[in-house]
Amino acid sequence: MSTPFPWPYRTPGIPDSAFERIPGIPMSPREVRVLVLSQLRLGENHCLWDIGAGTGTIAIEAAVLCPKAQVIAVERDAEVVSLIEGNCKKFGLSNVQVIQGTAPDCLQQLSPRPDRICIEGGHPLQEILESCWQYLSPEGRIVATTHSLDGLYGLSAGLAAVRAHHVEVIQSAVNRLEHRGRAQMLVSLDPTFVLSGEK
Repeated sequence: MSTPFPWPYRTPGIPDSAFERIPGIPMSPREVRVLVLSQLRLGENHCLWDIGAGTGTIAIEAAVLCPKAQVIAVERDAEVVSLIEGNCKKFGLSNVQVIQGTAPDCLQQLSPRPDRICIEGGHPLQEILESCWQYLSPEGRIVATTHSLDGLYGLSAGLAAVRAHHVEVIQSAVNRLEHRGRAQMLVSLDPTFVLSGEK
């Protein structure tokens, strides 16, 4: 059995290269992941639902940072579910449960009730957010990400519809130094909207 990938720190920021990937499957890059994790405000014993988990980076990093927390990662595609399970195994995690399902239809099957919800994908986002809100514990917190203006409008409308408190909207703009031949260039990542609100 291989040794789990080491992350001995108490802060987020696991390198993107530490995660196994499938071409075409989205992954929250490190800088966006750090922002999302900070907005989630996870407690030591919280339960987190990660809806549309993709590569599983947020679910996995949350589980690494809070080993007593319960993390449920939801993804609709069987191949991607296997990818998340493989990444969990790589990090030696036992506190992540990976569920194959499509939100919002699968939400009623999830247990326990979440203290925190992260929405990383799905359609339509507004419907998913409003459905997730019904399961969120009192004083719980929801964080959602999108790259599109349509997604921004849908999530904003959803937070308004459920009357979320302390709503925040952040747009990340991140540039990374990359080597292109002999040149060094700052290359921008896709801008991401990060929305959050409390019950």
